[in-house]
Amino acid sequence: MSDGPGVDVERALGETEAIDPPESFVRQANVSDPSIHEAFASNWPECWERAADLLDWESAYDAVLDDSDEPFYEWFTGGKLNAAYNCVDRHVEAGGKNRAAIKWVGKRDETRTYTYQDLHREVNEFAAALRDLGVGEDDVVTLYMPMIPELPVAMLACARIGAPHSVVFAGFSADALATRLARADSEYLVTCDGYYRRGTAFNLKSKADNALLDVNHDVRETVVVDRLGDEMGHHLPSHQRDYGDLLDDHAGERVDPVPRDAEDMLFLMYTSGTTGEPKGVTHATGGYLAQAAWTSHAVLDLEPEDTHWCSADIGWITGHTYVVYGPLALGATTTMYEGTPDYPDRDRVWEIVDTNAVDVFYTAPTAIRAFMKWGEEYPERHDLSSLRLLGTVGEPINPRAWQWYYEHVGGGECPVVDTWWQTETGGMMISTLPGVDAMKPGSAGPPLPGIDAEVVDAAGDPVDAGGAGYLTVAKPWPGMLRTLYGDDDRFVEECWRRDDDGGYRYVAGDGATVDGDGYVTVLGRIDDVLNVSGRRLGTMEIESAIVGVEGVAEAAVVGADDGPDTAVFAYVSTENGYDASEELRERIVETVGETIAPFARPERVVFAPDLPKTRSGKIMRRLLTAVASGDDLGNTSALRNPEVVGEIQAAVRDE
Repeated sequence: MSDGPGVDVERALGETEAIDPPESFVRQANVSDPSIHEAFASNWPECWERAADLLDWESAYDAVLDDSDEPFYEWFTGGKLNAAYNCVDRHVEAGGKNRAAIKWVGKRDETRTYTYQDLHREVNEFAAALRDLGVGEDDVVTLYMPMIPELPVAMLACARIGAPHSVVFAGFSADALATRLARADSEYLVTCDGYYRRGTAFNLKSKADNALLDVNHDVRETVVVDRLGDEMGHHLPSHQRDYGDLLDDHAGERVDPVPRDAEDMLFLMYTSGTTGEPKGVTHATGGYLAQAAWTSHAVLDLEPEDTHWCSADIGWITGHTYVVYGPLALGATTTMYEGTPDYPDRDRVWEIVDTNAVDVFYTAPTAIRAFMKWGEEYPERHDLSSLRLLGTVGEPINPRAWQWYYEHVGGGECPVVDTWWQTETGGMMISTLPGVDAMKPGSAGPPLPGIDAEVVDAAGDPVDAGGAGYLTVAKPWPGMLRTLYGDDDRFVEECWRRDDDGGYRYVAGDGATVDGDGYVTVLGRIDDVLNVSGRRLGTMEIESAIVGVEGVAEAAVVGADDGPDTAVFAYVSTENGYDASEELRERIVETVGETIAPFARPERVVFAPDLPKTRSGKIMRRLLTAVASGDDLGNTSALRNPEVVGEIQAAVRDE
């Protein structure tokens, strides 16, 4: 470990008052007993049986945890179950066949609703089709699809027959798809002809076809969903299969769900690869599904009658866990949206919440900052009274954005769960329990029951309250990654560190602080540190100071080479109604100097209409660094708004 994240927590975050959850929410919450934290801690790891009890098991497990081969931990060993059965069949069998499973919103006025019976029928038919195409147990099926209902159908069909799926985000390039197909040795691809973005049709199949030309092994079968019809000219060569035709050929067929060992791989997910080599994170059926179900139950407070909307793309882990597996395992209704939050107008999100009477809304801080930037008049246009709970995911949220979300979306009546977790963890790890814990704006909360998260210093010792350190997890948890696909050595080297007692500790790669109440505030990636005038500064520290300036909606700070030192570049977007003025620029520079130090003041403040973001909502700082340094931009295929990069480059040149 290096010297430390290098941030002054008090300066960066300030003090925020705790807010108790409304009593009306506590009365109806799935989890409302404050003793749950102590109960899990005193009965670990058997406490995780509560999560396993939310699932139906084909065969009972012998042990909750097998830790005989650290860090290759195994959960619910000996147990057998099927993820598709748990997400679909059992709800139909229990009388929920007419309950909505998926509500899908496409381009303007285009909607589809799948009941659990509809989902059961299509999953079975596509599972039968995959089986007839030669897909067997443990064959990895790659899914390269946008946010359309056929994607979760394909995921569940794979799970039904025991074939792990590998979802590749539809915004990735042909090269990225080819790399993932090759690394997974995947011989089966399910894709579609295209998708709509801001009303424009985009050709996805051409990227898939180009990827197939570059794969160094034979992809035996390719299935194509007709999303665009005549708009793209849906004509398939003889060696590719039409999804709709396959369903027709297998209409009414049933496929018995294949019992899978709890440790059998459910899916493989490659990290985005925007920096470094993509790594294949593997998740096992039993532990992953148990943690997905339990956190959806305890943190998102989901019940079967709820309509839940997680705005993440299924191409990312958040979409896997909290669009598909978590909500469907509990028999709730999950919402999917194909479009962007500001098309055809900036109230599109709130229109969907209103129309579908969404109960639980889970989105990224980046999106919240955009909503704040656009103004509260957009949520005020709609009836948001159906909302019971709000959540954030993906990156730390600053207290100002948290308060805006709480007040203007939740009306001051909805608890906000600020969740920390990663692709590697599979599900939520740090968050308040909304029926138990008080909320502290800007702080994720305490570790969830059963999660032994600690903030430690460079020597591996827990930091004192208020001090900054490295976020780690000292004990295994059910939803954890099992290994990196085909690379056990890299799994051990990159994910784990040995303690002095010889045990293994998961290293998250994030800096954090913990307060006297045990609440963890995540500060961002450890490598997001600038060396300014010989001093280490965390980018979040400077960004938090800038966002605290009235009129600033969001900011991203990067470093650019300036001789032997690093110059601070700040990219800033303003709130609706505020001009990108010289006066605002001066206030930003002065505020950073006053709240941090004179040497931390930005060398350049570049105003931008937006910041370059992936479709999951994360700011791609690599591109901003390249713009600041005048370097080549590299691959921009993961961006949802590539046009903004050119505008930022022009702004840098013109200043």
